[in-house]
Amino acid sequence: MAADNQKPIGSGFGAKSTAQEVLAGKGLAGKNVIVTGGYSGIGIEAVKALAAAGAKVTVPARRPEAASDELGQISGDIEIASMDLGDIGSVRKFADDYASTGRQLDILINNAGIMACPEERVGPGWERQFGVNHLGHMALAVGLLPALQKANGARVVALSSTAHIRSDVHWDDPHFNDHPYEKWDAYGQAKSANALFALGADQRWDQYGVTAFGVHPGGIFTPLQRHLSDEEMVALGWKNADGTVPPAVQAMFKTPEQGAATSIWAATADQLNDRGGEYCENCDIAQLAGAESQRWEHAREWVTDEAKADRLWEMSETMLAGS
Repeated sequence: MAADNQKPIGSGFGAKSTAQEVLAGKGLAGKNVIVTGGYSGIGIEAVKALAAAGAKVTVPARRPEAASDELGQISGDIEIASMDLGDIGSVRKFADDYASTGRQLDILINNAGIMACPEERVGPGWERQFGVNHLGHMALAVGLLPALQKANGARVVALSSTAHIRSDVHWDDPHFNDHPYEKWDAYGQAKSANALFALGADQRWDQYGVTAFGVHPGGIFTPLQRHLSDEEMVALGWKNADGTVPPAVQAMFKTPEQGAATSIWAATADQLNDRGGEYCENCDIAQLAGAESQRWEHAREWVTDEAKADRLWEMSETMLAGS
């Protein structure tokens, strides 16, 4: 069913729309929002747009002082709390503390992430990209479910990526214990997991009025590239040898303000009221990939597979139960 729904709906926005444009005319006063990674890159642009629209935005941060420095000049109702996605105890404490306030949670944007890092381990030996990008965010969403239920119409947005095209979940060895670690395969797996998490959450939590979407924000130069050398970005075609950006990349890549737009659209668009579980890009539902699809666009079939979403959910629950 999810694959059948994977078709653009003509949102009226596009690849270069900004978060502010998506929210134009929308009032979010009285709405509570959480944005992970909300003090860097596209996350801070999402926070700016949401706060400007009147929402109360909470930013859980591994480095609260750095978050305070970055967010201190932004107007609006913004609060910062301590949380480390690589430490499930920290995630659960944040979720418990938030739920204990009695607030409803209208929007959860799982925006934070790491990309193509050297092989490292978190938790009980989890591969870091899978552990932080997927398992940490899943633990967060599960812990916040009571607050999401209170909203009676909450939305969860999971930041995926076109990198999902690189790799399905390594079902028999997601933590690279038995086969060689490759940082891009690990990132691709994590981004497939993010999209499948959204599909799984939407299936399970519809009964609570919670809707979820996976989102590809687009290509954007942000601190997400911190683990890539200039030489690697030249090899990828993202930069010239002199450090400049090729015109074709400039045309394709987005600004951080544009990169935040699809997340905001998925979190707030009335056009999505009767939908859920889809993978979105360029402020619309993404097309299901076909033979003519380029490597940077559209949803591959494995992130629309409900059986795989179920399998990932059950596998992840087992991992989290042991952490």
